[in-house]
This record gives sequence, C-alpha cells and structure tokens, in this order.
Amino acid sequence: MTRRAVIEGAGHYLPDRVVPNSYFESFLNTSDEWIRARSGIERRHFASSSQTTSDLAFYAAKEAIQNARLNVDDIDGIVVATSTPDLTFPSVATMVQAKLEMKTGFGFDVQAVCAGFIFAVANANALIVSGQAERLLVVGSETFSRIMDWNDRSTCVLFGDGAGAIILAADEGAGTSDDRGILSTDINSDGSLKDLLYVDGGVSTSGTSGKLRMQGNLIFRQAVEKLTATTKQCLKKAGLKEREIDWMVPHQANLRIINAVANKMGISMDKIVLTIQDHGNTSAASIPLALSKGIREGKLKCGDLIVSEAIGGGLAWGSAVMRV
Repeated sequence: MTRRAVIEGAGHYLPDRVVPNSYFESFLNTSDEWIRARSGIERRHFASSSQTTSDLAFYAAKEAIQNARLNVDDIDGIVVATSTPDLTFPSVATMVQAKLEMKTGFGFDVQAVCAGFIFAVANANALIVSGQAERLLVVGSETFSRIMDWNDRSTCVLFGDGAGAIILAADEGAGTSDDRGILSTDINSDGSLKDLLYVDGGVSTSGTSGKLRMQGNLIFRQAVEKLTATTKQCLKKAGLKEREIDWMVPHQANLRIINAVANKMGISMDKIVLTIQDHGNTSAASIPLALSKGIREGKLKCGDLIVSEAIGGGLAWGSAVMRV
C-alpha cells in the first residue's frame, strides 16, 4: 500500500465587488474589447477596503471544511499560498488559524506568486506522505488589487482578488496511477528571470509594498514553454499520458496562454476548467478557485484525472497531477 494525500473537500470565496472591464474605460486608454481580446477577462472581484487576504482565506477555508463535513479539530495544519499577506509577519496561515479558532496544529505561508498553490500542494503532499500530518488545509488567497499601478493599463486590468481552499487527507492507495489523490508534483524556478515579473518594493529595499511590474510579451513565451514542459514531466512522473487526462485546471492568467498550452499538449478546450472570464488573474488563488468551482458545478467528479499547472514571478513554475 502507498500513502496518498486525497482531496476531501474544497471551497472558495470572492469579494462582493464585481468590476467589469468597462470600469477601466473611465481613467485608462482601454476598452472592454481590448481587454477581452488580449486576456479573455470580462470581469474580476476586488476586496473592500476593510477586507484582508486572511479574511478571504478564512471564508474559503471555512467552506472547504464544511463541504468536507469536518471540524476544525480534524485539521493538523494550514498552508497558505500568497504574495499579498496582511502583514510582513506573522503568516497569513496563522491568522486563518486564529479566525478558525484552531488551537492546535501549525500554519505557514508559501510564496511563489502565481505558482504558489502548486508549491503549497507539493509541500502539503510531502508532509502527509511522510507521515508528519494526517489532514491539511491548503489555501491560495490574494488581494492583488492592493499592488496595482492604476496607470499601467497592461497590468492593472488583468488581476483580481479571491481565495480558494482544499483539504488534503492521508489515505491508502495501491501505489498505481489509478489511486485517488496527489499522484505527482513538479516544481521549478529560475531567479535569473526575475525582471520579467516582480513587485518594485519590499521590506529591505523601499520599505513599501511596491507595485507590480511585468513584461507581458516575454512572460507569454516563457509561460507556454515552461508550462508545457512541467505538465509533461509531471505526467511522466505519474506514469500517465496526455490522452488519459479528464480535466486540466490551469492557472487562470491569460486565455491565450491556456489555449497555447492546450494545443501543445493536444488537449481539447472542452476539457479545461475556465474561470478567467469571471475572476481575472487571482494569482495563487486561481487554481483552488477553479477546482472548487469545478467540483461545485459537477464537472470534476470522483475518479477524474486532473492536471494543474502555473507560472509566476521568480520565475517559478510547476504542476500537479491528481485524481479526485
């Protein structure tokens, strides 16, 4: 028998404020048509001034726990993926722990920008497979609206706020690709590509949170190449082929990137869970948001083979193969 980390439940949260593309027309040289054509985005959600990343994470986590029919006491630890924490420290995970009134266990954050959820899943999976935890709450939560330069039409129209969460629990499998749970992960980074996507502030530099900066055309080329490679590598690790995939649940950054990777992988767009049109790029929250939505809508069913991939600042990128 092989110890696996199986998804027991999922949840998500989106702030009440919905921001359509037309909102940007009043202060930027842009249009709904321009934004849709270049990104596939139609609308996104922005957190209110009183909402923090840990608030969004808490609501998603609470829903995941409820959907799994568990209690807080059943959770051994919390792993939060975010690049927009409430404070420099402590971690968002410990703040979610407090909001859940969870008195035991542990919490820590993972920072790999848009690839953060994949990195968090890889870490949570390792903790469970090694026997250090039985059940973990894995959350992606972001308030990217707080680090936008509202004069930069190439970036500020792309991002939104939100949170998604899954619960991973230890289970026993036969050690084959037919098992439920996380079957393989693949994580990578290349720090020499930092200047393609970064935030121009920080504690030890400017002492401010800074604003997001991105070289979109260069990121596009890197994303298609690296996402295709990591997905193929992750499938190889699991002993699986592209034709066996039931669903792709990719990072929702840009519809053109998603299309290009799907084409290179030979995967029909009918097999891809898409939320980018409604959420924009929610960074580390985008994959768990899409997973939760896919499960809620009945697309992702027990036994389905799912592949997720993401790339973000660093550059950092990776993928995960899992069976629901």
